[in-house]
Amino acid sequence: MVERDIEAYLHKRVREAGGDYRRAEWIGRPGCPDDRVMLPGNCFWAECKAPGEKPTPAQLREHARMRSLGEVVHVIDSFEAVDRALCAPL
Repeated sequence: MVERDIEAYLHKRVREAGGDYRRAEWIGRPGCPDDRVMLPGNCFWAECKAPGEKPTPAQLREHARMRSLGEVVHVIDSFEAVDRALCAPL
């Protein structure tokens, strides 16, 4: 399984749940998450990784910065992690 498999599963499950997502393209902000997931009562940023892969140091710094400002950021590396993130309330 590769990162795109996790992303495809996330996008499929979000649509099935009646939500939507936006692929993010960041200018001048390396390390930002890939997607904004929007579900009623559960909006978050998603950083998808292949199973067992970890965020880069730049990603960890950016995720910490975003979290310090009240954003929810999930690092997702499995189908189970997708399902957990989709069920997590704000």
